Order: sequence, then structure tokens, then C-alpha cells
Amino acid sequence: MSTVLTISKLTKRYGRITAVNELDLQIEAGQVYGILGPNGSGKTTTLGMLLGVVRPTSGDFSWYGQPASAEARRKVGAILEMPAFLPYLNAVQNLRIVCQIKKLPFAEIDRCLALVNLTERSSDPFKTYSLGMKQRLAIASALLCDPGVLILDEPTNGLDPQGIAEIRELIISIANMGKTILLASHLLDEVQRVCTHFTVLKKGKRIYAGGVSESLGASNLLELRAADMEALGASVARYSQAEKVHREGELLIGQLADGSTVEDLHEFLIKEKVVLTHLVVRRKSLEKQFLELLSQGDE
Repeated sequence: MSTVLTISKLTKRYGRITAVNELDLQIEAGQVYGILGPNGSGKTTTLGMLLGVVRPTSGDFSWYGQPASAEARRKVGAILEMPAFLPYLNAVQNLRIVCQIKKLPFAEIDRCLALVNLTERSSDPFKTYSLGMKQRLAIASALLCDPGVLILDEPTNGLDPQGIAEIRELIISIANMGKTILLASHLLDEVQRVCTHFTVLKKGKRIYAGGVSESLGASNLLELRAADMEALGASVARYSQAEKVHREGELLIGQLADGSTVEDLHEFLIKEKVVLTHLVVRRKSLEKQFLELLSQGDE
């Protein structure tokens, strides 16, 4: 896996305010990387520096191992704010203007509109679009240069549930094409559903970075139930890899030690002649993880 973006000690100060504080990050090809943090944590400022919109105070970053430059940024598609499309022009006409500005061929327009599912509405004026459709057109404009990296700042901000679902599915679809995606968000569910990796910023400083599945899988709980709860409890007690086992109403709750799987436990219980009527993995939410990280950041 090749490294797409390396950030080293990146810092931005506005007078006495430090918006981004010595940020270090490394993003690999194919990752969907989320920058997560409350409002004012430095997410948008970070993206602005990566795109050359904001000048760093200190530190540096490189794209594909090369120093930041206009040439390197041509491989990056981005949406920092809603692009200023002309309301009385349709999607094709607006994207033609984008192509002219970026010196790109018109040939990619139909492909990009199909990718964001706007082909059927491509002849309608932009002013008739819903907010979700406007965001999808913005993503289409960012994809015109066929970038290796797509940067999105709060891509579902202000959308209704249907619009959020559409953008989420679109991000996953683009990632499945082999694109690397970097998105900033304060929406925990968004990051948990679409990202492979994430970092948490607080007051401009990184307080955590890691994989989503590893982070949330570390403390998954199991819910178990059987017709004979006493036999179930006795069997689980004999299973050496079960930890923190306790009763919660009609359920037996526990964790598995590192290296042990749900399949291992299930196989053991079958050998013990215990038939489960309920087996659920209670996954830790990113919300809980996020709040824990912010709390630790105060220490």
C-alpha cells in the first residue's frame, strides 16, 4: 500500500489562536480517512492548508511523496464549500464552465453525472435541485479531473435523512473505485459508516488516530441467551477466553479475550450441548469512543 499524504508538524496560528497544532498524519492509498472533531477543532483549516487555500504557519506535507505544489494538487478533487454554480444553468452547462476553468475536456461530464446519479436531471436548472442533488453535482465537479484523492468537508451537512443516505452510498461507491477519500465531519455516524480510518482533533491537536474497526472492535460485548440459562452460565464460566461475564435481565453479557472469536465460543457451547436462542455482538459506538477520547484529551 502506497502513501498518498504525509503531514508533519502542520501548524496554523491566527495571532494568539492556534487553529491547528503540530498535526502529524499519514494516509494510505484506498483509505477512507475521516477527520473527526467538534466545531472549531481545526478540521476545515487543515483541509484548507492541504489544498493551498490557507498558508501554514509551520510544518509541511507531501502528496505522493512529493512536496506540495500546484502539480500535485491536480491529482486531488475537493469540495470545501458548496461551489457557486449558476442557478439558471443546468448540470451539463455548469460542469462545462468548470471544465473550461480547469482546462479539462468535456468528455468526462456524462460519466461523472452518471456516477452521482444525476443523468436524468442533467437538463434541469440548478435552482430546481434539492440540497442533496446540489451536493452530488458538487462531487461530480470534483471528479471531473479523475482524481486519485477526493477531499470532502462536511459532505452531509444540512441534508435530510434521504440526502445523507444518498451521499453516504456515493462516498462508498467512489471508494470502491479505488479512490482515496479524506473527509472532515462532526457527525459520528457518518464516520463510523463510511470511513476505514479516522483521527480525532481537539482544539487543533490530534488526540487519536487509528482504524475504525480496530478502535470499535476492541471492546465488543456479546449478548447470549439459552433455554437453560443456568447451563449456559456454567458453560461460559468454563470457557477460558470469556471475560467480564455477568447477567443483565434475561441475557448473559460478556467479552472475549484477544484472539478468540464468536465462532470459537459457539463451537465450544455446541460441544457443551448448550443451544443458544440469542447471540448478538453489541458493538461499541463511535459516539462513546469519541466522548471517551475527548475526555482523555482534557487530562
